[in-house]
Amino acid sequence: MAKREVDDRFKKFGTVSFASITKVNDFIDKLEQGNVSGTRCKECGLVFFPPRADCHQCLSSDMEWFDVTGSGKLLTYSKLEYAPVGFGDDLPYAIALLDYGDYKVFGRIAGDLSDDEIEVGMEMKTVANELPNGQLNYVFRKA
Repeated sequence: MAKREVDDRFKKFGTVSFASITKVNDFIDKLEQGNVSGTRCKECGLVFFPPRADCHQCLSSDMEWFDVTGSGKLLTYSKLEYAPVGFGDDLPYAIALLDYGDYKVFGRIAGDLSDDEIEVGMEMKTVANELPNGQLNYVFRKA
């Protein structure tokens, strides 16, 4: 019996990857193509970001991908002066929540935005980002 190859693409996500195997590894391929994507349940229409492979509402696993496009409204943000293990070199940085209507996206505000440029209620977009070490993530930029 041949040994099964492990799909560990997800280890490429984030500043520090705490998970290497997931049922939504295609998320990484989409980031490599410059797209930030979530999933939508084909049965009941529930939308997920971050992406999920299974719907908790109707228990279906019949999902489809969608791209996070357009702009979202900045609901809240926080500038971090302290960070968990592995993120200390990034300080200070800001985390935020954008509202896209049917779903919300939690993430980081791009480091090149000054405190004066960030305002609750402003329109922002979610974009794929490659880190200096080759890891992938996404950040929020002014729309």
